[in-house]
Formats: sequence, C-alpha cells, structure tokens
Amino acid sequence: MIQTTQLSKKYGKVAVLNIDSLEIPTGQSFGLVGNNGAGKTTYFNILLDLIRPTTGAIVNHDIQVNQSEDWKNFTGSFIDESFLIGYLTPEEYFEFVGDLRGMNKADIATFLTQFNDFFNEEIIGKKKYLRDLSKGNQKKVGIVAALMGNPKVVILDEPFANLDPTTQIRLKTIIKTLTENREITVLISSHDLTHVTEVCERIVVLDKGNVVKDIETSTATLKELESYFSV
Repeated sequence: MIQTTQLSKKYGKVAVLNIDSLEIPTGQSFGLVGNNGAGKTTYFNILLDLIRPTTGAIVNHDIQVNQSEDWKNFTGSFIDESFLIGYLTPEEYFEFVGDLRGMNKADIATFLTQFNDFFNEEIIGKKKYLRDLSKGNQKKVGIVAALMGNPKVVILDEPFANLDPTTQIRLKTIIKTLTENREITVLISSHDLTHVTEVCERIVVLDKGNVVKDIETSTATLKELESYFSV
C-alpha cells in the first residue's frame, strides 16, 4: 500500500500540492489526471524522493520514502528522458538497470524477449545511442527498464505521450497484464482521458494540487471526466 498523509509542496508562498490523505492499495491500477500545473508530476517526484515535501509524507509499503532508500529495491519508474543515460545503447542501458536489479545477462535477454512486439524492431540491435532515438523510442526503453526486476510498484508519468497508436495499444495490454495478479501496483499520470480510463481501475483528479475527484472506473467514467474538464 502507498499512503499519503498531510502532504504539501510549496515554492515560496505558492502551493503546488496539497493532499491531506490518499491511500493506494497494493495491486491497484491507479490513474492521476489533471491539467498542466495540477501537481501530477510533483506528486510522483515526491513519491520517488526526487523532491522533498514541504509537509507530510508518502509511505511506500511501510517505508517512508524520504527517510529510507529501501523502497527503491521494489519500485520501478519512468518519468522522462532524464532517467535514461544518453551515451549508452538500449542494450547497454538494459544491462545497467538489470545489474542494479540483480539480473544476469541471461535473465535480461529472456526478460526483453517478451517486449519484441512493443519494440517493433526499432530498439534492439540498431547500434544507436539512447540520445539519438526518437522521443517515442526513448519512452519505450524507459518503460521497459522500469519493469525490470519484478517490481512491486511501477510509476509511469505520461506513458502514452509520443507513442504511435499501435504502440499505445500494446502498452495498454502490458499495463493490464501487470495488474492481473493483483500483486503489482501501477501508478499512471496522463492527459489522455481515454487511455487512462481503459487501463486504470481508479482515477484521481488533481486541480491546483488538490484532490477534487476520486473515481472507481466504470463505463460512465470517461464521460464524467470529459464533463469535468469541459467546464
């Protein structure tokens, strides 16, 4: 379970995040939506201890993230291209991440084979550095790297952006497969309401850093979200 309590983030006098209480049960596919500046990425950055909160805390499986690094052993994430190492090839990057996750070369090779369709022959064996890949292909590498080592928690910020329609569909299948066994918690932020309602069983809407809706996804959810954002 991921527990958020009395969490706030301020820059000077400007509050960008203010969440009194939010619990995400283990195994849930959780979506975070909101307009630009709503606080989605700020929340994820605090969850990953990339920035420190002004008040409050996030606890990831009984570990307060800004007091211990033990949560890193079971948490995979991809926020943006800054997570990559531009002078490595995809193969070198996967070996680097795999080594951190305790995987040997055979483990890594076996792991990557399940993503052949997702890679669409554009990633492996192309002898390109990550910095030279398209934004979409960089995202493919980052997402797959986030899944290495059997994480309990996977955090993806705008995973559908810059992906072509075929890859978006394949990514949705991957995400749904992750949460089938109810053991992996997947957190996604997205501007795409259609995609997030298709893959997330619960959606929280942020507005100016505040939780304004907390919805259990149903056939009516997309229309409810579209109605909210069209006002």
